[in-house]
Amino acid sequence: MTATERHYRVIEKPVVTEKSSDDMANRNSYTFRVPRRANKIEIRNAVEKLFEVKVKSVNTLQVKGKWKIRGRTIGRTQKWKKAMVILAAGNTIEAS
Repeated sequence: MTATERHYRVIEKPVVTEKSSDDMANRNSYTFRVPRRANKIEIRNAVEKLFEVKVKSVNTLQVKGKWKIRGRTIGRTQKWKKAMVILAAGNTIEAS
């Protein structure tokens, strides 16, 4: 596996919500869904290499699964990890 493939596995997909959109505009912060085993250093390296930007800081949190009821079956959705990446001044990630 090449380094680029590894970086693409760390950044699964962007999280697009009202709060993340406000953070993009106000704090220059971008939110991504990442694997639960990924650490802050791996996330920082992946964002810097894939988007060619300078990362100021990375904050992560575990998102608990929600309870779902479907007929008589009760279960939870899968837990996942969210990473909020704050970029250095003057850097942005362009949507393509």
